[in-house]
Amino acid sequence: MASRPAEAAPPLIELRGIDKRFGGVHANRDVSLVVHAGTVHGIVGENGAGKSTLMGILYGYHQPDRGEIRLRGRRATIRSAQHALAAGIGMVHQHFMLVEPFTVLENVVLGVEGGFRLGAGMRRARAEMERLGREYHLEVDPDARVADLGVGQRQRVEILKALYRGADVLILDEPTAVLTPQEADHLFRILGSLRNEGKTVLLITHKLREIREVTDVVTVMRQGRVVRTLRTAETTPEGIAELMVGRAVSLRVEKAPREPGEPVLEVKDLIVEDGLGVQRVKGVSFAVRRGEVVGIAGVAGNGQSELLEAIAGMRAFTSGQLCWKSDVADTDVRTPRGMRQLGVGHVPEDRQRVGLITSFAARESAILGHHADPGYNGAILQHGDAVAASFRRQAEDYDIRPREGSLPTRAFSGGNQQKVVLARELDRNPDLLLVGQPTRGVDIGAIEFIHRRLVALRDAGKAILLVSVELDEVLALSDRILVMHDGRIVGEVTQAEATERTLGLMMAGVAQARSSST
Repeated sequence: MASRPAEAAPPLIELRGIDKRFGGVHANRDVSLVVHAGTVHGIVGENGAGKSTLMGILYGYHQPDRGEIRLRGRRATIRSAQHALAAGIGMVHQHFMLVEPFTVLENVVLGVEGGFRLGAGMRRARAEMERLGREYHLEVDPDARVADLGVGQRQRVEILKALYRGADVLILDEPTAVLTPQEADHLFRILGSLRNEGKTVLLITHKLREIREVTDVVTVMRQGRVVRTLRTAETTPEGIAELMVGRAVSLRVEKAPREPGEPVLEVKDLIVEDGLGVQRVKGVSFAVRRGEVVGIAGVAGNGQSELLEAIAGMRAFTSGQLCWKSDVADTDVRTPRGMRQLGVGHVPEDRQRVGLITSFAARESAILGHHADPGYNGAILQHGDAVAASFRRQAEDYDIRPREGSLPTRAFSGGNQQKVVLARELDRNPDLLLVGQPTRGVDIGAIEFIHRRLVALRDAGKAILLVSVELDEVLALSDRILVMHDGRIVGEVTQAEATERTLGLMMAGVAQARSSST
């Protein structure tokens, strides 16, 4: 897909000697970067490597402490996102910046409505949206409410917003973190169309597949510095991973076969409805045993999320049973606190909305759900020293960066936020761990670390129920795999029997399989 950038052309963007600190955190260290027009340029590195900070400086969110920005050969000062847009630079954020009750069209024109005569401006905007949709494969209903759209369509709206404002340069921050594989493939086609039309794309990512499939050039960052810039065609996945982490990284999950023990959790004929009374889980039954990882594969929106929330006590179910170590879990137990007291840990799918309070200090987020424990609280006041000491130990054990627990949780990268949640849940040595999308938005080094921790928990005789839209993750970690489609389990296979093709057919509802291992 990639074409070679024209080296003779003057750089579209130059960053020279960029340096940026946030208190004691040295986010960018004398960073220089050259980006040529009409290319897809990947910016890769571990979480906390300084990628988003560097692109935030280019987009006007941050001001560098030192260094300069040059656009089309001229020095530029970008003080705000408005300045960036005026210079033709747009940004699509990892966490979308959309007004959910508004329509697609209203979101696209928000802030640039076109003057006093709103009706005329909206008609022009609608026509321009249709043109952009056709040219760049960004088709989306302009009259749909954003709240009713899936994440893939919401991302198209964000790209449309930037293009509508005249952006020739698009910065995409971890664009596939919340996309299914099919949605990611569509995004890659969009990026190809943008490049073919002369647009320039800066792609912040840590996924090697994205780098190999869509970029022309890749710049690797580590600990705030640029380590190397290479043509993508000259790289290998292993080579990029080693540059990112600073050591050789295993891209495989090492896991010995095990014989599972007695059931920890049994789910029987479970039916779960959403707030509108629509059945999302339809008569699901399965068991999770000690010493095994049971993976649930499926396209997002097929009931996996509701199933996980029901087991965690976050969502009531209409009928069916949950049996904990052969005993039926009573209604008063089926709450998040009650399930935690039984020995259930829960790493939720959406860490920011469910797993953390991002305005809290990281050390406070690290005890959420356990904040009433006597070790953290006295009769009146919280034991601040105990909370701080707990975070320091977790940060050391789980390589959470930065190590400063007084920083707000939102100041941590997505991967380090995930480590905060994982450390909090694994610290209690749960008998059953519910894990939703364990490596969403997480870099290669952290993925390797998280996978090792999950395998170690399984090898210690604990039970794990894993939900992930990443098929390669489900295949690598699971001992048994359940496939959900339209709220039902349509197949169950062992890891040895499973292939991407067989799982894909079941995920699409085309085929069914049932293993005798239940």
